[in-house]
Amino acid sequence: MTLTADTTVHPKDAAPLATRPWTKHYDRGVPATLDYPSVPLNALLRSTVQRSPNATATIFFGAKRTYASLYRDVRRFAAGLQRLGVRKGDRVAVMLPNCPQFLIAFWGALEAGASVVPTNPLYTPREVEYQLADSGAETIVVMSRLYPVVKQARAGTRVRNVIVTNIKEEMPPVLRLLFTIAKEKKDGHRQPFRGDRGAVAFPDLLAAAEPTPVEVAPNDVAVLQYTGGTTGVPKGAMLSHRALVANTLQSRAWFTNLEDGRGVVMAVMPLFHVYGLTVAMLLAVQSAAALILEPQFELEHVLKDVEKYRPDTFPGAPRIYNAIINSPLATKYDLRSIKACISGSAPLMVETAKKFGEMTGGHLVEGYGLTEAAPVTHCNPLFGEGTQKIGSIGVPFPDVEAKIVDLETGERDLPVGEVGELVLRGPQLMDGYYQKVDETAQTLRNGWLYTGDIAKVDEDGYFYIVDRKKEMIDVSGYNVYPREVEEVLATHPAVMEAAAIGVPHPIKGEEVKAFVVLKPGATATEDELIAHCREGLAPFKVPKHVEFRETLPKSLIGKVLRRQLAEEEKAKRANVSA
Repeated sequence: MTLTADTTVHPKDAAPLATRPWTKHYDRGVPATLDYPSVPLNALLRSTVQRSPNATATIFFGAKRTYASLYRDVRRFAAGLQRLGVRKGDRVAVMLPNCPQFLIAFWGALEAGASVVPTNPLYTPREVEYQLADSGAETIVVMSRLYPVVKQARAGTRVRNVIVTNIKEEMPPVLRLLFTIAKEKKDGHRQPFRGDRGAVAFPDLLAAAEPTPVEVAPNDVAVLQYTGGTTGVPKGAMLSHRALVANTLQSRAWFTNLEDGRGVVMAVMPLFHVYGLTVAMLLAVQSAAALILEPQFELEHVLKDVEKYRPDTFPGAPRIYNAIINSPLATKYDLRSIKACISGSAPLMVETAKKFGEMTGGHLVEGYGLTEAAPVTHCNPLFGEGTQKIGSIGVPFPDVEAKIVDLETGERDLPVGEVGELVLRGPQLMDGYYQKVDETAQTLRNGWLYTGDIAKVDEDGYFYIVDRKKEMIDVSGYNVYPREVEEVLATHPAVMEAAAIGVPHPIKGEEVKAFVVLKPGATATEDELIAHCREGLAPFKVPKHVEFRETLPKSLIGKVLRRQLAEEEKAKRANVSA
């Protein structure tokens, strides 16, 4: 785990091994504690370029880049950003799918001393505007097809630079030509932007010279990653260089199969999501591994790439693994290169892990994390040398402390088997929510991160998630906040009241269902309200079902009882299946 630095620091207040019984269940070769170099995050890339310049960095529709080639354009992009006026501490939003341009923009922004604001390409103009305005971003990198979204969203923000790239720019020449002829115009990738205020083509920035050196400290913010946290509207979790370096090294220690300069990592989890960012991109860069970039989850394309490029590491989510094991297509391809998979974002079913293991010969285990912890904190041992407990999120990573506290005060430690709130402490925790002091104080208390998840721990130190403390909905690993859905529904002229909950889905984990009370005399159909939501919400947030009611259950103070709706829905589904 070489880095370009000699100085190392140990995690503050690391608990003695006696209080971390789970370490005895680690796979062979996983240490109980690590040294964390006091370096900025981009030292990972620099170190890899120094020791493995000719190693493959990215594979994208068959086109390969070496780490030397990647870093050359990272440096040029950083210089281009500086030419546009980007300075240390500025925020650069990156609204891209998985593609080489994401890596160039991400690492280039860090080289320029900026903080990166990953932005979901599925967001609507309203959602993009909120994130840009809240973060104070003045620069955004966007795919050409999505340029109209940013053009509409930037009006209420400080954005002055819009850097536009076309997905085809990193494709091999023949495929680029075919894409231009067959898909570019039809799929909306050819969007006019030249002449618009502050709009510039991505390749134009790569014509710049070397960037001006910027001194970045480990405690500076590297990524402003938006999340709802445990409650409320999306907030920017301030992830420092130090925190992301720590979680990357923790992840590398866990993946004992990775050999420096020889690994291949499948990047189907989106890099704009903190899980894909750390466990796919950062892990690959730190270990000089090749990163197979999938801009979206197209099953057959992923299967073909697994057979052709032989990834040994495949981080993902249950919906991805379920899609593979349930498709007859999977039997047509050789998937036996896969050795290690951590499943996150939703509970992993026993049958899924079993069938995936039989199909690939690899090890699929469940893990746990959250944005505020950069993100991974728990995982089952990957290779069976330690005990794997199906249904458990596993044991804490090296140097992570975890415990269960009472739900009422959050101050009383609970014994083995009792249910309470999961709280964490470790070197990878966020520094707080950007410009949100009160919310930060609720989540970070005396050095501990309060996750908002209800859990329990067994006598071996394996943790189990029992429920969500709050009513956040988890759709394919993406957070959906009921209030956000309800507010969009409330803008429909026929809607008087609305409530949103998550209902079980076999692939996505959950999907959104809305309950609506119409205004007296007003009419609306389910399809009409769903179409209305599509105008203001990303696709994964749009309700899949709308149930009309005369009233909604409420507390004595008038608060809509979403949990009661969820219980009613659960009972209804149980009766149907009985």
